Amino acid sequence: MTEEILKKIKQLPPLPESAMQIEVVYQDPDSSFNDMVKILEKDPLLTADILKAANSPLYGFSREINAISQAVGLFGMGTVRGFALASIVKKSFALDLSPYKLSNEMFSSLSKKQHALMTSWCIKKENKLLGILSPAAFLVEIGKVLIAQELMSEGKVEEFQSVLAELGDVDAAEKEVVGVDTPEVSASIFAQWKFEEGLVEVIKHCQDPQNAKEEYQRAASILHVVRTAVPMNGLITDESVAAATELVEKYGLDMDSFNTAIENARL
Repeated sequence: MTEEILKKIKQLPPLPESAMQIEVVYQDPDSSFNDMVKILEKDPLLTADILKAANSPLYGFSREINAISQAVGLFGMGTVRGFALASIVKKSFALDLSPYKLSNEMFSSLSKKQHALMTSWCIKKENKLLGILSPAAFLVEIGKVLIAQELMSEGKVEEFQSVLAELGDVDAAEKEVVGVDTPEVSASIFAQWKFEEGLVEVIKHCQDPQNAKEEYQRAASILHVVRTAVPMNGLITDESVAAATELVEKYGLDMDSFNTAIENARL
């Protein structure tokens, strides 16, 4: 981690009270569906953001979701936690992804597509992992915001874009030019905000799941597949699907549900 990026992470403002309340409820084994609904309904703007996300065509629901209770019932507490944290965290950053040639809309679309693919793939057979995977899929790319700031402040944008064009691998280009990649920066952000170990581990090791603690390796493997299938430009291609399929086989994940999720994502 570079000193400048580490400094930026330490200077991040604390998350708002609403995020802390969501985390308290989510982490409490005695909390209920209704406890989560009550917390979310206290914040009308957050409620509106969650419902907008839940009603995305990416999730394929035929009926409009018009209440938080309905969203929690359909997606589960873990996934709605992801919707909420994504909304809150992204408002904590001034987004400028121009070094990556990404507009704010493209960056938002990337995280939504990664999350939708992961949810479609995992909601039935990996439901217990969604508490970690939902926010991880939404927020794994947030480290790009601070890396972009570093590239611009150091005058390395052209160098980065040249290396990226040569390598064709975003994380590798970040490592070469800045010395750190997106998952490492993103994980450090959530460690700074004192999120649970699992979320930090899964994000940090989503490109090398074998190095995560054993209990988090499966979730990290799933996130690796999702990031491979939906690359930085947000376009699912035959090449990205083939690379992701190889990883599904390598990690021994459920191929049938992955294929179904990919088909739905490409409609």
